[in-house]
Amino acid sequence: MTLEFKLTHYRFPGRCREEVFPKCFCVYDCEAAERAFAPHDEFHRRVLTLSYVPMTQKRHKTTEHAGTPGKINLIDCSLRDGHQSLLATRMSTEQTLRVLPLLRDSGYTILELWGGATLDSALRFTHDDPFERLDRFTEVLGNPTPNYSTASDAKSGVGGVSIRSLCRGQNLFGYSPYPDNVVVEFLKEAVRSGSNRVRVFDALNDHRNLTTAIMATKTFNGHAEAALSYTTSPVHDINHFVNFARQALDCGADSLAIKDMAGLLHPADAYELIEALKQNFPGVELTLHSHCTNGLAVTSYIVGMLTGVDHLDTCYGPMAGATAQPPAELIAFFAHELGIQINVDMSLAPQIDAQLRQIRQELAAIDKDPKHMGNPWPTQPDADLRQKISRAAKLIQKRDRDSLDQAIAIIEDDILVPQGYPPIDRRQLDAQVPGGMLSNLHNQLKEQGKLDELPQILEEVPRVRKAAGFVPLVTPTSQIVGTQAAFNVIQGEPYGFVSEPFRDLLMGKYGRLPGPADPQVLAKVARGEPPAMNRPGEYVSDIDLGKTYDENADLIRSHRDLLLLLLFPVPARQFLNKRLEAVAL
Repeated sequence: MTLEFKLTHYRFPGRCREEVFPKCFCVYDCEAAERAFAPHDEFHRRVLTLSYVPMTQKRHKTTEHAGTPGKINLIDCSLRDGHQSLLATRMSTEQTLRVLPLLRDSGYTILELWGGATLDSALRFTHDDPFERLDRFTEVLGNPTPNYSTASDAKSGVGGVSIRSLCRGQNLFGYSPYPDNVVVEFLKEAVRSGSNRVRVFDALNDHRNLTTAIMATKTFNGHAEAALSYTTSPVHDINHFVNFARQALDCGADSLAIKDMAGLLHPADAYELIEALKQNFPGVELTLHSHCTNGLAVTSYIVGMLTGVDHLDTCYGPMAGATAQPPAELIAFFAHELGIQINVDMSLAPQIDAQLRQIRQELAAIDKDPKHMGNPWPTQPDADLRQKISRAAKLIQKRDRDSLDQAIAIIEDDILVPQGYPPIDRRQLDAQVPGGMLSNLHNQLKEQGKLDELPQILEEVPRVRKAAGFVPLVTPTSQIVGTQAAFNVIQGEPYGFVSEPFRDLLMGKYGRLPGPADPQVLAKVARGEPPAMNRPGEYVSDIDLGKTYDENADLIRSHRDLLLLLLFPVPARQFLNKRLEAVAL
């Protein structure tokens, strides 16, 4: 059975090369496909044939690491999530390019470099064009082939290194749902510009918010990785995550990731969750992503090694720890202790550390904890460190919660703190605030002279989260809940003022809430209206790209400019205006 869809593409006369569409891909939700690729009369049309494959015939991509015992693939996040978590996403293109060749030469097959808050921050703060940044990354790393996966190929330069981007599903790289045609157009440009691997997640774990983004990524030969937004609550059990993973794969996802954005995944729960995912979805790639916020991440990563996770997200020394990912250096030490092979040549780690340390010092003005960036790791652990690693590893392999807690104490108190990383603030386990949100909230309150109210706001966050049906706290829900908590504390009256995004969240405009909203709060914000029941993308009409281009023809010089203006109207307009002024000079 073959389905034909007309794929929308707006072509600027004389400005865009002829479109060449990629190979066919499998569509599993035909109704969603018709919505995502519906024709628009004002656009230049191309016909794309999509093959329909019954669910019983579906297959998923794997790499050489999938299901291979004794191996683990590290993915570096220093140049994306590392500085988003620690430095409010202020690293410039120039700064990232000092480090990127060293990462390339270390043998990485995948690097997380784009997406998340990096596009918005590039426009607002570092005054860089996000797409030009992606171009520069691709120039350094090369263009990977679809099946490219081996570390030996990476070191020899064959095929290039995959660039992974973080995409917020229907919200793309912004903060609210966008029309389907914008999602398709933006991801087409991102994948074809070099980000051939896209991690797609939804803050509410509503699979309906993944469908269009997954299909758009796959249409242009990208690898679509669906991430489970991990959190703990009365409604988030193993079945919740397994069911969501199944729905994401049914949407066409190529692989899965556990996205533990607030560092809440206890190693005992990691054993259960990873084994459940591996049992239910054998052969499907699985990545573990966590943050050191609560002192659990390193131990959970070791559990990941022992239970067959294919990839671990890490950062290097100065861009690791605290609210960022575990240090790659320490994970490499544990891998060696356990007899597990890693894909990375760690001999360049001291040079990478030195570059990142210099960059973090350059950004000290927005660094919330410049005294705790960790000391340079040794190339090999000394006898004392090796003994601590061995003790922790043996405790982790016992699997019981008491032994795991002992291992956590060794790793956090006896290894990371002496190495120069901050001691753990256990209050975060209740607040569940992810690293990027905490970094930005700290800076915003500091700018407003209200930093002293941060502890009360963190205490208010779980109460607001419960009222919103125990939503996972990740962009955009983390900002929405955090902002409402700040209003509640600063004004001294809970929900005396309700932000419009918080109202939309409770009313279902962002997707289906994991649990029921607090009826009293819902009644207060509903204003007599019924909650939204359909897919969030259906409540935003497609944007007339041609009309938008015509209205901004004096400002826009490419399709990329148009897309940036659609996603980030204010900062993109300011950026494009400054660029015009610079050209005029």
